[in-house]
Amino acid sequence: MATVPQAQGAISPGPVPLTGTRRRIARITAVLNGRFLFSLIILVLILVFGFLGPTIFNRPDALVTVGGLYDSPSATAWLGTDNFGRDVFTQLMYGTQTSLIIGLLAGLVATLIGVFIGTIAGYVGGWLEEALMAITNVVITIPSIVILILLSIAINNRSIVTMGIIIGITSWPWTARAVRAQASSLRTRDHVEIARLSGASTLSLIFWEILPFMLSYVVMAFVLQLSSGILTEATLSMLGLGPSGSVSLGIMLQWALLWESVRTGAWWAFVPPTLFLTLIAFSLLLLQASIDEIFNPRLRRS
Repeated sequence: MATVPQAQGAISPGPVPLTGTRRRIARITAVLNGRFLFSLIILVLILVFGFLGPTIFNRPDALVTVGGLYDSPSATAWLGTDNFGRDVFTQLMYGTQTSLIIGLLAGLVATLIGVFIGTIAGYVGGWLEEALMAITNVVITIPSIVILILLSIAINNRSIVTMGIIIGITSWPWTARAVRAQASSLRTRDHVEIARLSGASTLSLIFWEILPFMLSYVVMAFVLQLSSGILTEATLSMLGLGPSGSVSLGIMLQWALLWESVRTGAWWAFVPPTLFLTLIAFSLLLLQASIDEIFNPRLRRS
């Protein structure tokens, strides 16, 4: 809260409420906190490395053989070679790109499904809410990894898009339950009641009176779903169920495990993808925490 400067010995008039302009300035200042900027810088660097790296470093193909089995880092292969003699640095760029695309697709699908089901259940209520939440609870009780494995085995051609959709349709329940609680609370607010009395339709109420007030929560849910999607892809890829004909961070780890890079001391085959997965997950979780701090003033540090 902003306070009014006072003369020495004067009685404090107490805190002055923030006006609309001051509130916006305070929010912008809160956005530019250290944790938010730090996580954003890491994510931007990772995005540039994954999507622009192949063009910047002129590496058109990740599957070209440039050396022998687990050659050490050199001027030819900056991070050495993998089990097939392919450049690990080049694979890291394409693997990061693939993992990010799958994570984005999975996060988008899971967030859309969760927000749709949660909003409808929370706003409409009644038997529809009970039915939708019953379905959600059933899906939650089934281990998602089992469904993912079965779906991945059943599909012969696991493209990047297919993997993202598969992961997304198994990750929405917790978002639906959380959004349902938010929508259920918002439907009794004054602005919703006024809009309803003004003759607004149900769809209009949901899109203009409910969803905008949940936008911050939806953004945070998407960030968490994005992180979860990337890590889930890595898990499936390490089990041999990753995207077909592509290189991802999880597939790089699978190759490293199958060809015993740890036992042979070829650290360059497994440390870079592990480090990038850690950085991506860490930066996304840090970003989510800083966004939560931005939209929830009680969590801000003094």
